[in-house]
Formats: sequence, C-alpha cells, structure tokens
Amino acid sequence: MTLNTSFLRNVFLYKCLFALTFWNHVSLSVEDELFTSVSNNFPEDVSNQKIVSLPLLYTKSHQSKTDGDWVVVQNTTESLSLSEIKEEKVKKLIALLSNFRQGSKLQNLTLTNLSVKWNDLMEMFQTVWHSSVEYFNINNVTTFSDIESYNFDYSGTSMKALTLKKIVIKDMYFSQDDLYKIFADMNIADMTIADSEMIHMLCPSSKSPFRYLNFLKNDLTDFLFQKCDNLAQLETLILQKNKFESLRKVSFMTSRMKSLTYLDMSNNLLRHDGAGVQCQWAESLAELDLSSNQLVDAVFECLPANVQKLSLRNNHISNVPSGVTELKSLEELNLASNRLADLPGCGGFTSLQFLNVEMNSILTPSADFFQSCPRVRELQAGHNPFQCSCELQAFIQLERRSGGKLFGWPAAYVCEYPEGLRGTELKDFHLSPLACNTTLLLVTALLLTLLLVAAVASLCIYLDVPWYVRMTWQWTQTKRRAWHNPPADQEAILQFHAFISYSERDSLWVKNELIPNLERGEGSVQLCQHERNFIPGKSIVENIINCIEKSYRSIFVLSPNFVQSEWCHYELYFAHHKLFSENSNSLILILLEPIPPYLIPARYHKLKALMAKRTYMEWPKERSKRALFWANLRAAISINLPKADENLYEETD
Repeated sequence: MTLNTSFLRNVFLYKCLFALTFWNHVSLSVEDELFTSVSNNFPEDVSNQKIVSLPLLYTKSHQSKTDGDWVVVQNTTESLSLSEIKEEKVKKLIALLSNFRQGSKLQNLTLTNLSVKWNDLMEMFQTVWHSSVEYFNINNVTTFSDIESYNFDYSGTSMKALTLKKIVIKDMYFSQDDLYKIFADMNIADMTIADSEMIHMLCPSSKSPFRYLNFLKNDLTDFLFQKCDNLAQLETLILQKNKFESLRKVSFMTSRMKSLTYLDMSNNLLRHDGAGVQCQWAESLAELDLSSNQLVDAVFECLPANVQKLSLRNNHISNVPSGVTELKSLEELNLASNRLADLPGCGGFTSLQFLNVEMNSILTPSADFFQSCPRVRELQAGHNPFQCSCELQAFIQLERRSGGKLFGWPAAYVCEYPEGLRGTELKDFHLSPLACNTTLLLVTALLLTLLLVAAVASLCIYLDVPWYVRMTWQWTQTKRRAWHNPPADQEAILQFHAFISYSERDSLWVKNELIPNLERGEGSVQLCQHERNFIPGKSIVENIINCIEKSYRSIFVLSPNFVQSEWCHYELYFAHHKLFSENSNSLILILLEPIPPYLIPARYHKLKALMAKRTYMEWPKERSKRALFWANLRAAISINLPKADENLYEETD
C-alpha cells in the first residue's frame, strides 16, 4: 500500500512540474533544488529520486499560451521568453522564477508586454537578481501604481546585463530618487534603458561597475552625469536620440569617466559656436559619434585630443578650418552629408587613414588630396554633384594613380553638371588635353594665328594685294584732288581718242606702226602717249590716271614684254577700274605677240580675265592683212565719237 501511494505521488509530482515549466510540450531542464522545493511534503524515498532532465521536444522559438496564463515565446534549457503578463499572474510568475536559484542553467530571461504594479515589478526584479539569470530583457512595461521607495538588495547576483525598452510609468508625481536610484546603483556591467521617455538618471552613489550604458531614444538633457565621479569604469556610453544641446557640457560630462572609450551622441540637438569656449574630454575617449546634430565649423575647436574614430555625418559643416587643434591620433573621419565644397586637408590629421565626404556639395575635388594626406588608404567621395569640366580631369586621373583608394568607384561618381552630361560616370568623361591645358591652348591658338597670318600674307603676296591697295590709294588720292580742284572748263576733260599703254621694249612698234597709222591720213585720231602728254611735276601714277580719265579709249599693246612691266600693270589696273566705275566699253586689247600662260604673273589675273571674256585684236604677221587690222582698229576707236570733240581735235592740230 505504501509503495502504491509513493508511486501515485511520484506520478502526480511529474505532472505538476510539467504543467508549470514545460508548456505545450516544451521541455526545460530542472535542477535538483526545483524538484526538492516542490516535493518537501512527499516521502523521503520519492524526493530522493532526482530528475536530471526531461525530454527536449522544442529547442527553437515557439509560442504557446496556457489557459489563462502568459504566452511562452521561447523555452529552452538556457533561455526563457514570456509575454502578455498581467497583474493577476505576477505572483505565480514570481513563484516560478524563485525556483531558478543560482547554479541553475537558466541564463537568458525575456519578459514582454507586462502590465504590473511598481512594487510587483520591483519584487520581480529582486527575484531575478538572486537567480541564475545573467541577461534580463524587459520590453513594453506599463506600471499603473504609485512609485514608492524600495529597499533593493543588490548583493549576490549573477546578473551581467539588464535591458529595459519602452517602459511606461503612469504615476505623474514621484520622487526621482525612488525611481532612478534603483537603476543607478545596480552592480552590473551592462545596462540599457531605451525608448522610455526618461528625462534623468542619477549618478551612482558609490563606485559603479558599469562598463556599458545605453540610454537610446529618451529625453535626457545636458544635466546628465555632471560632476559624476563614480563612473570611472564606464567604457561605452550611448546617448543617441536624446535632447542634448551643448557640446561643451557633454565634454565636461565625460571628463571624469577615466575609462570611457566610445561615446555616441548622434541624433541630438548639439551645437558649439566656439567663441573661445574650452572643452574638456576624457583622455581615454577613442571613438566619438556626433552625427545628425546642428554642429558647424567651430566643432573642430571642441574635440577630444586622442580620438581615433570621429563621425560628424549629417551636420552643417562647410569647411574644415586650418590651424585647429591637431588630432594626431585620428584615423577615421566621417564628414558625409554636410556642406563641404572641397576635400579637406590633413594638416591637423597626420594619422588619417579613412575619410568619408559623400553627399556634400563638392563640384571639383582637389587633385592634390593624396599628396597632403599621404597616409589615407580609403576615400569615400561619391554621391557629390560633380561638375564635369577640365578641373575634374585631374581628380579622375588621381583615381587611376591612387590604386583603388576611391571607395565606390565608379558607380558612386557621376556627373551632375552640366545638364548634357548628367548621369555620366566620371570614368566615361573625357576631354582632350588641348581643351584643359590653358598654356597649351594659348600656344596652339598663337601658332594657328601665326599660320593664318602667314597664309594670308602669302596669299596677298601671291595675288599682289599690297600693290592693289597701293594703287587704290593712289587712285583715291587723285580723285580727291580732282574733286577739290575741279577744272574751269568741264568740256575740256576729254581730250584724246585713246590712251596707249605699252612696254618700253615695244616702243619701236608703237612709234613706227601704231601712231603713224592712226594719227595720219583720213579719220586720224588723237592719241595720248606718256612721252609727249605726261605733265612734268606730277607723279607717274597721277599722270597715268589723268591720261586714262581724259581718253575715250585705252589701247593696251600686249606682249611678253607688257606683262613684265610694272607700269603697264598700273595702267591696266586704272583702265580696268574705269571700265567698272563708269560702266563703259573703253578697253581695246592688241596682242602684238603671243603670251605663254606661264609668263603671265599671278597679279595679272585681271588681264587673264579680260583676254578670256573680251575680244582682242591680234597683230598679223602677213602684210596683206594689216590694212584690215588698221581699219578695224580705227573703227573701234572712232565709234560713237561726238562731233564737238572732233572739232576740238581739229582746232588742236
């Protein structure tokens, strides 16, 4: 009978343990003390039967809900996660947690969605504090009773890290010491209180073992930990997304934290206007995050001297001032998302190895960056509004010489200006050296100008342009004098039937053949010849112009000698000018001897044009044809001759 009773009791004990600690067939290892505490009322022979472990049916995260109890999110040998804990179940939960005394295998405990009274929460903390739990996480807690003073016992704990997230306190009036002192004096290494609208935290009342503090996303201000000497072992402090405003006060806060190496002050309201304000940082501070604040260029006057990694991302910095306090230990600098117009120099950062200046306002980065920063191993300068111009060519060549030091090349380096090149990767942007080298461009332009001048000069010389300019000037001057000194008798202007132009070497033919045959006999004409009709005292050019102007026709005796004569060219030029200016038909060409084309100089292009377009008279070698030649010539000269003029010639004779 006794054995049957013991057996029944033993079966009942197993069922109770399974219902309390292994919900929904999830096994949890239970140590000897849990079995003993539950079975004290049972016979000794049953209590001595130790349960080493129960079958482990689920080892991964799993959710189940017992009837009217909390939700089991995770249940393994070392981890337990419970959710939806209401006030009426707190006592039962505390009773359960009290069984996990130090030495048990449970190390990780997570409680989510709690709605409890303040004192019950503290009792729960106290229970866990003296358990085997090393990492305690609480999420989404609402306390709905008054906060009262609680005599917390910090002794004999296995706790290493505490994480509190989204703590809501309904009590609006309470003593800060009653709330914050509980957490400030905890003798653990790591503590996180995040997203809880916490406005303050007390300095620990004694030397604190805190090494890691995370107060992410609260409402803390510049008054935090001012003049606090009891955080000498603190190494990491995260104050991201709070309401700090003074960088100077933050520096003084850290000055007494002798072991602080990492500080995150990102996403605050920090400012620093300089004006000679001194800052005092912890000498041990090696990594500082000041991103997403309201800092300007003056921030470089208030930085820890021994910082190695510095983030100033997303601020209002437009320039890195020269002559700032040297940061000789700085190895990584993040200046992304600011207002920089150029790459900063490394005058004050002699150890800089990594620089991030992405998403600034850099149009044309300096090409001498790696010369001023020889120790830089990686430069992140992408996603800037690059202006693809000659100035950028040097930076593109810098990438080729740097050996892959530009992070994100080539995808992050794209032209923004000009509009026509927007979206073009810098690696595909090319300009000729001539377009970008001012000296070379000027030299090339000068050489081209000289070549053009030389070509024009050669062409002018080939076409005898200076001669035509000179002749035009002479003709203009003669016309001007004639206009200022008009002759008294306008009818006496035309005095000759024809002006004869010939080479001196052909003078024998002119004197022996041309003049006698035209001036003698019936129908004789009056000829103008330079030897007898040029007026002494006037220039030769002026005499030529006067004779042409006073003659109805101009006879040109063409021969190889004619094209070699400079004065014949003058006479032909002025006669041709009269031909076009007066729209007359006054030119008569006599080809005395055939002229090979190669003998006609280039400046005689007018003669070539005349011989190609106008009919000329050729001197016949046969004597039988000469009578007809003279008759045709007389007819050409006497055509449309006015009567008054003929009477004038008779009177002259």
